[in-house]
Amino acid sequence: MSYDLTILENGCAELGIELTQQQKDQYIQYYEYLIEKNKVMNLTGITEFQEVLTKHFLDSLSCIKAVDMTKVKTIIDIGTGAGFPGIPLKIAFPHLEACLLDSLKKRVNFLEETFTLLGLTNIKAIHGRAEEYARNKEYREKYDLCVSRAVSNLATLSEYCLPYVKTGGTFISYKSGTVQEEADQAQKAIKILGGKLTSITYFDLPDSEISRSLVTITKQTPTPKPYPRKAGTPLKTPLGQ
Repeated sequence: MSYDLTILENGCAELGIELTQQQKDQYIQYYEYLIEKNKVMNLTGITEFQEVLTKHFLDSLSCIKAVDMTKVKTIIDIGTGAGFPGIPLKIAFPHLEACLLDSLKKRVNFLEETFTLLGLTNIKAIHGRAEEYARNKEYREKYDLCVSRAVSNLATLSEYCLPYVKTGGTFISYKSGTVQEEADQAQKAIKILGGKLTSITYFDLPDSEISRSLVTITKQTPTPKPYPRKAGTPLKTPLGQ
């Protein structure tokens, strides 16, 4: 089957990303396997090819608007689900050492199968809760960049994600529309966790009227030992609120 990759190619060109034929083939393979597996497990509500290119692949790659990916070596994706934004970023930037975390074992199995199918190396998927792995020395304060497209409140997400980021590293939360109020409410939590909100980048997805935002938080000091709190607490009682 032939696919029209114009939206992806143009969107990548706007982001300053030039795709090789191999990378284009990997995106197609990823799409096909995602749709095949989506028939038997809940991976995505978006299945039409052009929509996946825009709402999943290009949206995932958009963090290049907020961070120079050529300077990022290690990346962790918290609550990755079907692999967004982790896999699209790894395809576009093969030099990345990537770790994708999800709480559902079936999804982690899908991710591992996808890595093999696409021939991706230096990437792994781990099964568990963000709060638990963040206490593990192998993962805590080990990453240049943490990304998340998860839908939780920013204060909650910061508690899940900032413990993984090295001092001097970055956490980027992908959000919908205007997030200023949510960001203001999360300021106290971000500070407690050793971070500083440095920018909010607003943009529309290509060929759509979908407004997105990237909240960029820089890690200034190590996250204090008590954080993250025990599993479930960051969601039930967001820090500083």
